[in-house]
Amino acid sequence: MPGPYSSRRSFLRAFALTGALGLVTRRQLRSAANGNGAEEASTGGPSAGGDRSYWITTLTKVCAPVLTHLAADQLKAKMPIEAPTGGPETRRVFSHLEAFGRTVAGLAPWIETFGHNGGEAAATAAQVRRGLDRATNPAAADFMNFKQGGQALVDTAFLAYGLLLAPQTLWKPLAGDVKARIAGALRGTRALKPANNNWLLFSAMVEACLASIGAEWLPEPIDKALRSHESWYKGDGAYGDGAEFHWDYYNSYVIHPFLTTVLQTMRSIDSRWQGYEARQSARALRYAAVQERMIAPDGSFPPLGRSLSYRCGAFHHLAHQAWRSLLPAGVTAAQARGALTAVIRRTLEPAGTFDADGWLRVGLSGAQPSLAEPYISTGSLYLCTLAFHPLGLPSEHEFWSAPAADWTQLRLWSGRDLPADHAMRES
Repeated sequence: MPGPYSSRRSFLRAFALTGALGLVTRRQLRSAANGNGAEEASTGGPSAGGDRSYWITTLTKVCAPVLTHLAADQLKAKMPIEAPTGGPETRRVFSHLEAFGRTVAGLAPWIETFGHNGGEAAATAAQVRRGLDRATNPAAADFMNFKQGGQALVDTAFLAYGLLLAPQTLWKPLAGDVKARIAGALRGTRALKPANNNWLLFSAMVEACLASIGAEWLPEPIDKALRSHESWYKGDGAYGDGAEFHWDYYNSYVIHPFLTTVLQTMRSIDSRWQGYEARQSARALRYAAVQERMIAPDGSFPPLGRSLSYRCGAFHHLAHQAWRSLLPAGVTAAQARGALTAVIRRTLEPAGTFDADGWLRVGLSGAQPSLAEPYISTGSLYLCTLAFHPLGLPSEHEFWSAPAADWTQLRLWSGRDLPADHAMRES
């Protein structure tokens, strides 16, 4: 029986051959985007509850190998290290913390909302807490590298990000000795000097996390990251990655979500950076609008720049804004749900995405090892989980409960009349 992508490809091939884009109905486009062989009912598309169930099933499938083996103190023994360019031995020292830190950052909103008192994410939250013990315990087989090489700063920061987003479920229940080890690991990254680009935000995130848990923290890394990114702002919602602008997804992978989270965390701790918030909030709204418009009717998006093997993680920012209920005018919650669901399907369903044991493989759509930069290994790939932040919204939230809605490209390419898009202007 043909899978969802074979039916979608057949549809789009027919589309191209006939040249009849203007004659194709919205229902057919949505059907193609969702991988259905038949048109959906006029009221339909996948149900809101069906979308949410699909997201949970997919996220737990992605995360299960990391969390299950780490909880059993067997992650280093079981996780393959696929590093087509950098080489497995070179990346082995970093890859396990990459997998864990990024997985925690992706799961955190869902865990924080549903990981209490036997909730749907409670078992996953317990696995993460066991993993935090193993990862920071020098006596454990899975004790991780928090201080050797610059990459350790990156993924300690992703772990800190996850802890910031799930304080009640991940941080508060930990035993005192585990908390002390984590705080020590965070402080230990101060010896690792970030590059003068988006990496400044990793040091800032670590210090924001330390501040949030009541530990000793340093203001200088936060101040440098915020001032530098302000000077690197290029306009229309986009920052340079350093002084230069890059056509890639680092505004979404790191820059916007980290700026927003650091500023929101520090708001109640230290008032000195409040002047940045209004500008960042406006820019984040614009960049979320741009991201929504980049998603094609079939869930594909422009394969620009480095780190494409982060798959749906390219839309971390749009997902993060949806979770915070901070979507721009003209982008409804249901629209964002439909667009993100299409991206998740397009990047995590193709054959070859997972190996025989369920580990992610390098690629954007299937196994594509040539996409790997030297810093990419198996652990890196779990940044895709960051597209799942809206799972932190209650099931009754409009993101999940509203009827299916077409996203911008789906509407435009089916012939609907929409207002023109305009660049953001700042005074």
